[in-house]
Amino acid sequence: MLSVLDHVANHHHQHHQKKKMFGTVSHELEANVPASVAWELYGTLRLAKLAEEEAPEVINKVDLLEGDGGVGTVLRVNFPPDTPGFTSHKEKFVKVDNEKRVKDAEVIEGGFLDLGFSLYRVRFEIIEKGEESCILKSTIEYDVKEEAAANASIVTIQPLAHIAELAKNYLIKTKTN
Repeated sequence: MLSVLDHVANHHHQHHQKKKMFGTVSHELEANVPASVAWELYGTLRLAKLAEEEAPEVINKVDLLEGDGGVGTVLRVNFPPDTPGFTSHKEKFVKVDNEKRVKDAEVIEGGFLDLGFSLYRVRFEIIEKGEESCILKSTIEYDVKEEAAANASIVTIQPLAHIAELAKNYLIKTKTN
């Protein structure tokens, strides 16, 4: 009985794949600072500024087009000239939850959307681990159209992992006891 159900489930999954491909990649890094302190960086525009200053190989320049870091904020993120595929995109903060410490940003123009993606979302979560430690979690969720499925291979968590390392170092360096 189970194998029949499995077969049906698999068949349904393959059928869904024809339309578009959903994928997710994530990265976690522990930091020895309180979650509230990490969120002050991650939950605001400070993270984009830090990335711009400390990781020019990841982000060339960030322009604030609308908003103040809350829901509805729109940024233009310019990438270094040698970035494969595109030079910039516009992203919008679609969720900023200060209670749960979750921020979602979606690309709304350019970037991955020009490469056949129907969704490219970055989620930052600060997960409390103890009074003096937390986990910086970065996740990319994407949907890519079937004809552009090969482009899914250029999705990488590496830049966000790099930014998390920078954020961790920055948070520890600026931590005042």
